[in-house]
Parts: sequence; structure tokens; C-alpha cells
Amino acid sequence: MAISFFNKRTRGSANAEMSFVEHLEELRWHIVRSILAILVAAIIIFIFIDDIFDKVIMGPVRNDFISYRLLCDLSHSLNLGDALCLPPIPDGYKLLGNTVSGPLMGAIQIGVVGGFIAAFPYIFWEFWKFIKPALSPKELKYSRNAIFWVSFFFFMGAAFGYFILGPFTFNFLANFTLGKEGHYTYMPSLSDYMDNLINLVLGCGIAFELPVLAYVLTKIGLITPRFLTTYRKYAYVSILIIAAIITPSPDWTSQMIVFVPLVILYEFAVGVSSRVYRRDQKALNN
Repeated sequence: MAISFFNKRTRGSANAEMSFVEHLEELRWHIVRSILAILVAAIIIFIFIDDIFDKVIMGPVRNDFISYRLLCDLSHSLNLGDALCLPPIPDGYKLLGNTVSGPLMGAIQIGVVGGFIAAFPYIFWEFWKFIKPALSPKELKYSRNAIFWVSFFFFMGAAFGYFILGPFTFNFLANFTLGKEGHYTYMPSLSDYMDNLINLVLGCGIAFELPVLAYVLTKIGLITPRFLTTYRKYAYVSILIIAAIITPSPDWTSQMIVFVPLVILYEFAVGVSSRVYRRDQKALNN
């Protein structure tokens, strides 16, 4: 498959004499430039690491975090009382560092992951430049604005993970108690907190690529709109279970905060698949 892909790149490139090794060399430079973009963004983040750590990284466990205020204001404006008001994070929320290099490694992790998120459009652009010569004119026509849409859904998912799932998750875990006599002291480690936050942000960023994935899989014939609609009820049940696990309260309104966006995303993916499928069928009939 790799040889076939490189042969397609050779036919579509300006230089039709490129060898397999030359393709690998070009790929290497795309990767190098992507890494440099991450490093530049990471250095900028590292310069402001203290403010970023206090205001951004620790944001979901700060009681003045914007998500807590907006959810509570929304609850009151809808006459739901305090249904959407999450309980306050316990006073003195601290992260434990139990290694000598903990602060430095934490700062590096914040810089690298933050650099990747900030540089994501450029990274995908480099990837797109590499595969573009292998695409046919028809494929290029249908993949216009790919960089914009892939980046858009990634950032939308990352924002959802940070501003919605993050506060719900960390608030629930911080207020969950074990025992009544105070034998257990809750003090999560810096690495554990960072790993969970990164998983939420990057995980949602990837999950929100569902419409893009539906587009690609429909184009290559692996799925159809009928497949997505047939298994819609199973998808809804799965989404509802995920929402029930994530939300700290059994109240339906808080679960809907998570459930509704994921359902909308699924239905949007169905719409994307339907449009692509109809267009392809029309082209075949003509």
C-alpha cells in the first residue's frame, strides 16, 4: 500500500522522477517542519508558563471558572433553580508533586501538548501537502477546505472537553468522598491531573472529527447513511450512558448538557454522509 501511495504521489507531483527514498526524504521534512512549529508554540507557552498554569491548566478546578458561572446563570435564567450549578470545589485544592523534576516535567508537558494544539492547523497543512499529489482531480475537488474543517472540528472538540467535560469531571472527582472519618486525604498528583485534562481535551478534539470521518468513510464506500440511521438508537443509548457517567448529578438537565452536543454531532455526521452519498450516486447515474 505504501508503494502504491508513493507511485500516486509521483504521478501527481511536478517531479515524476522521484524515487521511494526521495519520497521518504520529503516526508521527513514535512515532519521536521511540523515539529519545529510545535517547538515554537511550546517556547511561547513556556515563557508564560506561570500564568497559563494558574489560569488555564487549573481553570476547571477554580470556583471562578467561566463554565461554572455560565452554567449557573443559565440554570437561573431557565427557572431551573440550582440544577445546573455545580457544587464548589473544596477549598485548598492542591496538586501533589512527589518527584524532584515534577515541576519542570509538568511545564514541558504543558508546553508540548499546548504547542501541538496551537500548531494543529499547520501540522495538518503539512500532512495535506504531502498527500495532495497522490489525489486525483476529483478527490481534490471534494476535499477543498479540508484544512479548515478538520481544524474547526478539532478546536471545537477541544473547547468542549476543556469548558464542559473538564469542569464536570474534575468537580465530580474533587467532591467525591471516601469514608466519613477523614482517613483519606484527596490530593491528586500533578501528572495524574495533567494526564486526565489532556485526555479530555485531545480525546474530544479527535471525537469531534466524526463528521469528517463520516465524509471520508462514505466517499470510500465503507459506510452509508442507511448504516448510520439503522444503528442510530444504539448510538443514542451509548451517548446517554457516557453522559450519565460523566455528569456528577443524576438530574436530567445536567446530563443533557453533555448528551445534546454529542447527539447533534452524530446527526450532523449523518447529514454529511447523506449528502456525500447522494452526490456520488448522482455522479454514477450520469
